[in-house]
Amino acid sequence: QVRVVESGGGLVQPGGSLRLSCAASGRTISNYAMAWFRQAPGKEREFVAAISWRSTITRYADSMKGRFGISRDNAKNTVYLQMNSLKPEDTAVYYCAAKATGTGDIIFTSPSVFGAWGQGTQVTVSS
Repeated sequence: QVRVVESGGGLVQPGGSLRLSCAASGRTISNYAMAWFRQAPGKEREFVAAISWRSTITRYADSMKGRFGISRDNAKNTVYLQMNSLKPEDTAVYYCAAKATGTGDIIFTSPSVFGAWGQGTQVTVSS
């Protein structure tokens, strides 16, 4: 089973940028669909972005389109989330998740299908 660890969170001013990293271990993330989710206090975990294992398919939540970018480097076993033009409402704990897909180059956006999760990294957007 793959294990993932997020990093790169922190405090940033509105309009600023952060890049989150998700480092995997235990298995190569090739043949794994990867995704980012976030959870703000008192709210349910919500989908942020997803990427297929060949990077041919990406998808974003509507509120992140044009501001966030998901990418992956399978050779480094790492997935990234570039976050630009951050807003206070982006404040949340951000989680990385992995789902084995075999040979299918597909994505998933529902948190219930992911079996491997990291511990999360806090992102706070505040002046």
